Amino acid sequence: MGKALFITGTGTDVGKTYVTGLIVRKLRQAGLNGGYYKAALSGAICDKDGVLQPGDALYVRRVAEMDESVENLVTYVYPEAVSPHLAAKMNHRPIDFDRVKSDFERAKSRYDYLTMEGSGGIICPLRWDNQQHMLLDDLVKRLHLGVLIVADAGLGTINSTVLTIEYLRAREIPVRGIIFNKYIPRDIMQDNNASMIEEMTGVKILAYVKKGDTELDIDIDMLKNLYA
Repeated sequence: MGKALFITGTGTDVGKTYVTGLIVRKLRQAGLNGGYYKAALSGAICDKDGVLQPGDALYVRRVAEMDESVENLVTYVYPEAVSPHLAAKMNHRPIDFDRVKSDFERAKSRYDYLTMEGSGGIICPLRWDNQQHMLLDDLVKRLHLGVLIVADAGLGTINSTVLTIEYLRAREIPVRGIIFNKYIPRDIMQDNNASMIEEMTGVKILAYVKKGDTELDIDIDMLKNLYA
C-alpha cells in the first residue's frame, strides 16, 4: 500500500488541477511511481460519442504522462458545472463513501505516491440529502489524509488561506504546506502575502508557481515527505 496526499484549494479557480499536474509530473520524472485520483468531478464535457470526459483528470494524466484508464482516475463524473452535491442530486447519482473508499484504496495499492485532488475548497459539499451529509473535509478525515493547500498568490489570499488552515486545524486535519499559484516574482504585495500567511499560521509556502510553469520548483525529497 502506497502513501497519499490530498490537494485542496482556497476556493474555485485557484489553479488546483494545474498545480496537481505539476506535482504528479515531478514525482514521475524523478522515477517515482506517482498516481492521481479524484472522488468527484462536475462540469465534465461530452466527447463526440456523447461520453462524459473528466477534463481535470485527463489534464493531469497528460501532463504527468500517466498510462491509466479514465475509470481509475475519477469515481463520479457529472456534466453540470456546479457543486458535486447538487450535480449528484440533478443526476440522481449520490456519492457513496464506501465506493470512493474502495476506489481510493485500489489506486493507493497501485501507486507509491498517490495524489488525491479535491473539488473546490475544503468545505465543498459532496453529498447533502436525507440519507447523508458529507463535506469534502469529512472525506479527508475518513481517509486519514494530510492536506496540501493551493492558493492564488494575489489579492485576498491572506483571508482565504488563513481561514482554510484554521478550519483544517479545527477539524484536526494535518496541514502539510502551501503552494502559491499565479505568482509574480518580486511583486511586493504577493511577497507580503506569503510572509503574512507564514507568520500568522506557522505553515510554510513550499513552492511558488508562475503562469505557464511546466515544472514544479521543489526539492523532491521535500515533496516525497508530504505523503503519508
